[in-house]
Amino acid sequence: MQPLSLKVHTNLCYWHTEDHTHKTQKRSSILPATPSNHQLSMAAGLSIATNLKPYNLFQSLIPLPRSSPSLFFTPLKSFHHTTIRLPRRKMNVFTFCILTKDHEQIKTEEEEEPPNQVNSQLVSARVAEKLARKRSERFTYLVAAVMSSFGVTSMAIFAVYYRFWWQMEGGDVPWSEMFGTFSLSVGAAVGMEFWARWAHKVLWHASLWHMHESHHRPREGPFELNDVFAIINAVPAIALLSYGFFHKGLVPGLCFGAGLGITVFGMAYMFVHDGLVHRRFPVGPIANVPYFRKVAAAHQLHHSDKFNGVPYGLFLGPKEVEKVGGLEELEKDT
Repeated sequence: MQPLSLKVHTNLCYWHTEDHTHKTQKRSSILPATPSNHQLSMAAGLSIATNLKPYNLFQSLIPLPRSSPSLFFTPLKSFHHTTIRLPRRKMNVFTFCILTKDHEQIKTEEEEEPPNQVNSQLVSARVAEKLARKRSERFTYLVAAVMSSFGVTSMAIFAVYYRFWWQMEGGDVPWSEMFGTFSLSVGAAVGMEFWARWAHKVLWHASLWHMHESHHRPREGPFELNDVFAIINAVPAIALLSYGFFHKGLVPGLCFGAGLGITVFGMAYMFVHDGLVHRRFPVGPIANVPYFRKVAAAHQLHHSDKFNGVPYGLFLGPKEVEKVGGLEELEKDT
């Protein structure tokens, strides 16, 4: 009975050795080839199986009655250095790698655009903002120009009509007074051009430069400090018109004409200088008048300082440019 137990144990040891040998061959490419306890047990199992082969053949020739085997000692105690392992089913291991991106990282990558694209977007945004600001400024100044022009023009027409209606109440037409009024109105309008040229050169570009400098810098907003000069010139015009309107006689008629001439010059100056030259508001058909376009080109030469500030006047500016030899430059700009 004891040899049978040895046979069973030997076969179990041999199976364990074969399984371990198979595992050892798999790991031989990774682990160093050093003897271990499992390899020693494999050698022991193989040697026992070889020595018992003749006995196994002899046992197969002499049949023995089947009976339940009884062991006088447990194989585990006698071969305590070996281990009996049941075969394990080979399991296929699948590794699933799920790659996820952080939403903040995705958002950051979307926000991180190429520098050229970012720069172009910044430039386009600044250009759009600048254009919107320019439109707002032009609209604001246009409203102011239209209201002032309409108000001044209507007041001037009303004043002229009632001024001569009062003069003709007695039936006599005051020809001298009427002639003086119209003559001085034209003379005041022309004289304002020479006054503006002198004041522009002697005052505005000298002692009053701190106010006029705003006109030679990029404008920030619909108005500038230089606009104060328009108000300064409007004060004497309003005073002369008021005195000539409420009084009769030659002197009041001359004062009324002088105030009317200053008003006409101021309105023409606003449309040509502010509207046509500096484009603070649209001027419509005025831009198509050839002489006014030449006036605008001459005033642009004043802002370029090519001829030491010439011209200082506005409506006679092309004549000033011709005197300093800038006719070719003037024709080039027109």
